[in-house]
Amino acid sequence: MIKYKTMVRRIAGACGLVLLCALASQPLAAAQRIAVLAFELKDLTPMPETAEELQRTASIQPLLQQELEKSGYEIVEIGQQAQTAADVGFGYLFEHHDVAALLGREHGADYVVVGRLHKPSFLFAYMMVHLVEVERERLIGDYITETKGSAAKLTRKGVESLSVKIDKDLSMAR
Repeated sequence: MIKYKTMVRRIAGACGLVLLCALASQPLAAAQRIAVLAFELKDLTPMPETAEELQRTASIQPLLQQELEKSGYEIVEIGQQAQTAADVGFGYLFEHHDVAALLGREHGADYVVVGRLHKPSFLFAYMMVHLVEVERERLIGDYITETKGSAAKLTRKGVESLSVKIDKDLSMAR
């Protein structure tokens, strides 16, 4: 009886080892590749496009890239020159998902984030984001996050909120 139990344990251990080796030899799922374009500023205040507001707008892209990277996404860089060449005019890439998708495809992205900082008042602004699926050239996410005031920590909180929303939708799409 003792020999039988020992033999069963050895067989179970060997099977477990074989299973572990088989799993380890499988390629890991590749991280989804996301391109985050530079955000546009749509400032409707009486003193539009101040240096402070331009700086805040420019900070959103790298902050969002960092947050998405923390969530396990691979960030695809699309230079400003390539983005400008694809962007016929203000808001064009934001409104034309097919063109944003083509830009993403040229750079090997699975998804493209196209964003705008919409500032109708000195008191608040909206971070507006479109998430475009490159393969099907379609909008799969439309997000708006309100920030009150222009402090850097409020911008970061807004970006964190956007990242959570994007990650939630992409996790459901897997």
